[in-house]
Amino acid sequence: MRQIVNTANGSYDVLEVQESPDLVPKADELIIEVKASGLNFADILARKGQYPDGPSKPCVMGYEVSGTVREVGDSIREDWIGKEVIATSRFGGQAEQVAVKPNQVFEKPESLSFVDAAAIPVNYITAYLLIEVMGSLQSYESILIHNVGGGVGIAALDIAQHIGATTYGTASRRKHDFLRERGLDYAIDYRNKDWFEELMALTDDRGVELITDPLGGKEWKRSYKALRATGRLGMFGISTASDSSSGGIKAMWNMLKTVVQMPFYHPLPLLNKNRGVFGVNLGHLWHEPEKANVWVNKLLEGVEEGWLRPHVDTTFTFDEVGDAHRYIEERKNIGKVILVP
Repeated sequence: MRQIVNTANGSYDVLEVQESPDLVPKADELIIEVKASGLNFADILARKGQYPDGPSKPCVMGYEVSGTVREVGDSIREDWIGKEVIATSRFGGQAEQVAVKPNQVFEKPESLSFVDAAAIPVNYITAYLLIEVMGSLQSYESILIHNVGGGVGIAALDIAQHIGATTYGTASRRKHDFLRERGLDYAIDYRNKDWFEELMALTDDRGVELITDPLGGKEWKRSYKALRATGRLGMFGISTASDSSSGGIKAMWNMLKTVVQMPFYHPLPLLNKNRGVFGVNLGHLWHEPEKANVWVNKLLEGVEEGWLRPHVDTTFTFDEVGDAHRYIEERKNIGKVILVP
């Protein structure tokens, strides 16, 4: 089989497509023939050496796939073989085959292509945790979705719209028409305007009840400041640390600078201002498979009901993986970027 190997920390040339022996399942594993694999910002950070949860290099990244079950271990029912599925993977998903446990696998909705299905696990579970599970967004409330044009952003928009909340989102100007057609109530051009000032003007200086923020650094301070009473800040990334395409000293310096700029939240101001802060990291939830199954099944119900609509911007072949990384880093994507073998 072929797989994308992250050979070292660095720029796009450290990504190589290499041949490897076909996988053989352990007793409690399924082997999936991968049709599509998701590309996420964590993969970008891992390539540069900025992702502390990533495996040591050389490694194969990839948290989510869709495909067909080709083989099962001795303790797995054989009727899985041939099923079209979606799966989460603890790395290894950016390959033609991946081995997973049964609790990581879900039958693919017939209404979705393999490419669209691969856009669901990471983005929509993250958004569901931020908005439904921990953010507790209500229909009478409002939400600011940072980077609403990205994969998690569009997933968050789907969920917030389903709840009935008022939606604000930051995105570059060229994405605004698409986002308004998608249902975003208020689009904010963060590149040419100060998003904080724009949001406060739109809300009569009240702010919003929930903010989903993958930016990190000093932006978390500003997001916290933009919360209305009973507001919650959901933090789930540090994309501001990734200013350079290469790894090395510059990448580590960017990460250190971002960490230094992060705020500290003392309990007393939280009490006095009636605000809350929380974080989401899917990579630290592998010990909660029962909960994850509930979340994914809720999301798959959303597919059947028609309110969950994964949007894939474009696909890249495995051989074009460097171009795919660059495409995301340059913020060109609207929605998900998918790798296909």
